Amino acid sequence: MSEEQEAEVADDAENEEVDAEADETQEEATDGLQDGDFVRLDYTARTVEDGDVVDTTDPEVAEEEGLEDEGRDFEPRVIVLGAGHIFESVEDDIVGQEVGHSGSTTIPAEEAFGEYDSDEVKTVSADKIPEDERYPGAHVNVDGQHGHVETIIGGRARVDFNHPLAGEDIEYDYEIVGEVDDRVEQAQGLISMYIDADLDMWIETDEVEEETVVEPEEDDEDAEPETEVETVEKETLYIESTPQLAMNQQWMFQKQQIAQNVMDELDLDRVIIQETIEGGGMPGMGGMMGGGMGGADIEEALEDADVDEDEILDELEGEETEE
Repeated sequence: MSEEQEAEVADDAENEEVDAEADETQEEATDGLQDGDFVRLDYTARTVEDGDVVDTTDPEVAEEEGLEDEGRDFEPRVIVLGAGHIFESVEDDIVGQEVGHSGSTTIPAEEAFGEYDSDEVKTVSADKIPEDERYPGAHVNVDGQHGHVETIIGGRARVDFNHPLAGEDIEYDYEIVGEVDDRVEQAQGLISMYIDADLDMWIETDEVEEETVVEPEEDDEDAEPETEVETVEKETLYIESTPQLAMNQQWMFQKQQIAQNVMDELDLDRVIIQETIEGGGMPGMGGMMGGGMGGADIEEALEDADVDEDEILDELEGEETEE
C-alpha cells in the first residue's frame, strides 16, 4: 500500500471516529426530558438575600410561611418545557434530566424580576391615588402602572413602580415528580396556570359538517365559486362549566387566550365550554314567569304574605288617576 493510500485510510478512520463521537453526543443530548414534554414539578423559590418565599408548591412550606390562607391548592404544577412556563435557567437545568431528579439553580435578578431601576420611583399627584390607598406601602395603579406608595407629603406621593422583587436573585429548588402523558391531565395543567378551578373535561373526536368553497375551472371565466358541504373530524376538548368558572374574572377576560393556548399545545381543533342547568327549582315559582298563577292562587299568596289587598288596589287606582 502506497503512502497516499495509507493516508486516505487513516483519514477515513479518523472521520468515522469523529462521526461516531458526534452521533454519541447527539444521542446524549436527546436523552431525558426535552422541550415540549409535560412534566409535574414540585418547587420552592426564595430570594437569595433574605430567604423570603416567592412561590412554592409544597404545602408544608406554605403552612410555615402562612401562605395557606391564599385559598389555592399547594401541589406539584404541570408545566411544558420550552413554553416559558418557568424561568429559562430552570428549564435549562431540567432538560436532559429524568423523572425523580431534583436540583437547585440561581436565577439572576435580570432574568427573574428585573434589575432595580431608580428612575421608576416617581413623584405623582396624590389626587391620582384613591383616598383609602394614600398610605406608605399601599399597592396602587397610577396611569396604567402598578406600584407601591413610599411616602405621601401634602398633595404629592412618592411611588415606586419597580416590581417588589426587582433586583433580587432567586434560588429555585425543584424536583421532577413525573411526566404527564394523559392529554386531559395536560389540558387541566395548562388551564390551572390561569385559574384555580376543579373542572370536568374530556376529549372527543366529533364529525362536523363544514361548508367549503369550490373554485371553478380555470377555463370557465364566467363561473361563480360554489360551496359544498363535507364531513370532517374535529378533535375537541369539552369543559363542563361551573358557576364559579362563569364568574371568574380572569376566565371571563382571557378564555379565548386560554383556549388557544390549550389547542396549540395539545394540537386540538377546538374547545367547547358547555353549561348544564339542572331542574328542581323552588315549588310554585314556575308559574310566576308564565302566567301560570291563577286568581285564587294570587289571593292565597297575598293572604300568606299578610298583605292588604284593598290597600294595594287603592294605590293602583290612585296611580291611574294621576296619569
